[in-house]
Amino acid sequence: MDQRAFIRQLPKVELHMHIEGSLEPEMMFQLAKRNQIPLSFNTPQEVKAAYQFTDLQSFLDIYYQGANVLVHEQDFYDLTWAYLCRCQQDNVVHTEIFFDPQTHTERGISFDTVINGISRALEDGKEKIGISSRIIMCFLRHLDQKSAFLTLEQAMAHKDKIAAVGLDSSEVGHPPEKFVQVFAKAREEGFLTVAHAGEEGPVDNIYNSIELLQVSRIDHGVRCSDDSHLVELLAQSRMPLTVCPLSNVKLKVFDKMESHNVVDLLRQNLCVTLNSDDPAYFGGYMTDNFLAVAQSHSLTEKELVQFTKNAIEASFTSDNEKYHMRCILDEFFSRSIG
Repeated sequence: MDQRAFIRQLPKVELHMHIEGSLEPEMMFQLAKRNQIPLSFNTPQEVKAAYQFTDLQSFLDIYYQGANVLVHEQDFYDLTWAYLCRCQQDNVVHTEIFFDPQTHTERGISFDTVINGISRALEDGKEKIGISSRIIMCFLRHLDQKSAFLTLEQAMAHKDKIAAVGLDSSEVGHPPEKFVQVFAKAREEGFLTVAHAGEEGPVDNIYNSIELLQVSRIDHGVRCSDDSHLVELLAQSRMPLTVCPLSNVKLKVFDKMESHNVVDLLRQNLCVTLNSDDPAYFGGYMTDNFLAVAQSHSLTEKELVQFTKNAIEASFTSDNEKYHMRCILDEFFSRSIG
């Protein structure tokens, strides 16, 4: 089996994917028409042509505009179901998706509308195509902690659906310490915690996410390479990093894939994983990210499998589900090298 075929068939686990970021231009137009929402673009091709980002903020500006077409529970269902169908194509067996309730509640969409549409689709994904999942609710860090507390309060009626809370949006100028109290309250209520850190922001954001927010995973974390002591700590503690290679290159965190540090981190025994972040905007879902890394770095099949092993280890699933996923992975690896 050649390596491209190996990658396509490799069972995968995704831990860093914003569901709003899976809104493909074609669906954006379909929903805009269905909900009579005006767009500043005339065709899906015009939307794609606008995806020339210079940094995270230039992406967020168009990302929030696209999210305006999501209005009804069925819209969130359709968005999530389309992503799950892509997961099926990419052999993703488990996914843990982010959603940004404030992106929607700030424009008058109810929290219940958002979570119920996403959750219903994920339930169907498990039942109909065998993809297990968890939901992570993110706070927008460019908004204040008061808004985050209000969002946490709205989430309380849906604790059965939400596994963890996270922190996303503009990292520069919005450090983890801004949200210490709301994360403490979330942990007290039984939520696990994660946070975007060390993408565009400094190494201190990684340290403070671990120490102050007591996160179980760091989303991105690629700036850890700026601090050799931190790299050692991450390796020793097995603190997972949910890395998004195509996103990092698209947003100029790295100038090209050959410069990306994810393979170096893997070889230093960090618990790094590959993920798609906002695949509709950054040019690729899970298989695309694996292929891009493999094409730019010399990777063995064992190393490619290790990315999935790390993701299983870092996932918020039960021990039984992890065992099941490891069996699927081991069976695939044995068959492919035999």
